[in-house]
Amino acid sequence: MASTSPQHQPTIDFPRRRSARRLAAPPTSPAKSGPDPLTRRLSPPGRPAAATRSARTKALPLSPRKRLGDDNLCNVPQALPCSPTKRSKENQGRRLLFGDPPASPEKAGSPGPSPRCGGQETPQSSGPARPRLFRQEGTCYQEAKRVLHAAVPDRLHARERETGVMRQFLREHVCGRRPGSLYVSGAPGTGKTASLSHVLLDCKDELAGSKTIVLNCMSLSSPQSVFPAVAQELGLPAAAGRDGVRRLEKHLTAQGPMVLLVLDELDQLESKGQDVLYTLFEWPRLPRSRLVLVGLANALDLMDRSLARLGARPASSPQLLHFPPYTREQLSTILRERLGQVAGDPVLDAAALQFCARKVSAVSGDARKALDVCRRAVEVVELEVRNQTLLKPLPGGDSPVSPVPKRVGLLHVSRVISEVFGDRLAAGAVGGRDTFPLQQKVLLCSLLLLARRLRTREVTLGKLHDAYSQVCRQQHLPAVDQAECLSLVTLLESRGVLELKRAKEARLAKVSLKMEEVAVEHALQDTALVGSILAQGLR
Repeated sequence: MASTSPQHQPTIDFPRRRSARRLAAPPTSPAKSGPDPLTRRLSPPGRPAAATRSARTKALPLSPRKRLGDDNLCNVPQALPCSPTKRSKENQGRRLLFGDPPASPEKAGSPGPSPRCGGQETPQSSGPARPRLFRQEGTCYQEAKRVLHAAVPDRLHARERETGVMRQFLREHVCGRRPGSLYVSGAPGTGKTASLSHVLLDCKDELAGSKTIVLNCMSLSSPQSVFPAVAQELGLPAAAGRDGVRRLEKHLTAQGPMVLLVLDELDQLESKGQDVLYTLFEWPRLPRSRLVLVGLANALDLMDRSLARLGARPASSPQLLHFPPYTREQLSTILRERLGQVAGDPVLDAAALQFCARKVSAVSGDARKALDVCRRAVEVVELEVRNQTLLKPLPGGDSPVSPVPKRVGLLHVSRVISEVFGDRLAAGAVGGRDTFPLQQKVLLCSLLLLARRLRTREVTLGKLHDAYSQVCRQQHLPAVDQAECLSLVTLLESRGVLELKRAKEARLAKVSLKMEEVAVEHALQDTALVGSILAQGLR
């Protein structure tokens, strides 16, 4: 009977840990070392063990994770060339769009096939072009929005006279070394800052021998902060108070090049007693002064209202330059020039463009507002087209100029203008019932009466609250305090009726109407109480 017990076969004990493997292997000399038992058992008779191991290595290569040395590409010290699209430096900074063909190795500058692909190039599909995921019909709208941005254009329209006056003033005073001052006024969006920027750029070579300082007073924390800011621009140590002012006066009357100081939003420097503005405008009058001051603000009557003492000496009073609001024809020309930069068919309909220019010129004459209305109308149409063409395939091969799927019409512009310049006083009416709060109506009446008395469109919040309190006493109505008055102004600003320019002190904040006084007065005449307030006036 044959024995069923298994025959004893040699086994190999592999240690579980790498450290134990090093301890278990006895050091053997190279001369006495021979083939291991596993090699002897697997070697056929009559064949050397080394030859068997070499043949087995060639027949059964290890996996890439187990290869050692140069057999594994991950262990090669030098960096191998990448794929053509990654290796080409021409592709850096290039955004790949849907439907773009892959870069070929010849364009990428590949010297040969990639070693990772085993010497074979990736086959290119020669079939028909794949459909794109989105249509490219929004390109014309994006270009129209880009040109309708309120950035400074290359050429200013209808401001040739104003830029000529500025250029002549700078040549006479800065180049002629004659100290002086210029006050530029005008409503927002009439091109004051843009015109001065163009003039400074054109006269850059002529003004090379002078020092030009441009400051925006909106960025200052207080009116007195203008003196340390000017000292820093001149390279002087900043000092507060009268010491800093005297140091600046001494520097501006010493020998040196002419200094051109441009202060944008100059009305933000108004303070109690107007000492800051008086100091600035009196610097060009100092003996041996080398300062030329240019101030820009929205208020037309700043010199007569806040700086009346400057008119005592007409020979040295500031030169005045006013920018009138844009007319309908001027706004139409500006919009046509901007939209004419878009290649292809016009994106905005001619009737819609004329309607926008007519409405904006009747309300404010603000060129920035006209550009904003057109850009918003383009965004509305772009959203409609995008919702209609989403996920629709587009055959390959675009034309150089993208067609206009849908023009911006009169209806779109009218809708946007209604949101911006609509009947905001009746916006809260529901079902024909007037829901406009009484306190806000009284505040608007007070602003109208105060603007008539002061002959200005912009008043401070403190003066407005005083006039509002007087009207409430005349009509035997409860009045709110100044903090609640600021809340009322903020609510009216959110409805687009008022414009609020905040200041560090709430009482010095500027409040102005964003609508025409006639339209506001007509809307407020609906109730007998408001009519009586406007009829009685301020006492």
